[in-house]
Amino acid sequence: MRKKQTENYLDFRPLRSDKIAWSADNGQVTLEIENKGFWNRLFQKLLKKPPVSYIHLDEMGSFVWPLIDGQRTVSEIGEAVEGHFGDTAKPVYERLVKFFQILESYRFVSMSK
Repeated sequence: MRKKQTENYLDFRPLRSDKIAWSADNGQVTLEIENKGFWNRLFQKLLKKPPVSYIHLDEMGSFVWPLIDGQRTVSEIGEAVEGHFGDTAKPVYERLVKFFQILESYRFVSMSK
């Protein structure tokens, strides 16, 4: 979904894809991405690509991922990040917006108003 220039990204509400399995171990979140489809099956055979890829989020991503519920806005999640990480998270909103743009580009989350 392409955002209009006049809309504030911080007002959007991210929602995790129900197609992404994930787990948390000692505070680190791991996303489990199933590699399916024609090209993925071909690469699995030719290049020994695994049927599931595991993406380990960093400390901030692991904190943010469980907060993505379709109810909280990016701004509200940013406030929680600031409260938890303090100055080490700065610039909070720039980092958070980029994180959500990346998640959205891979269809790990969808953004709604």
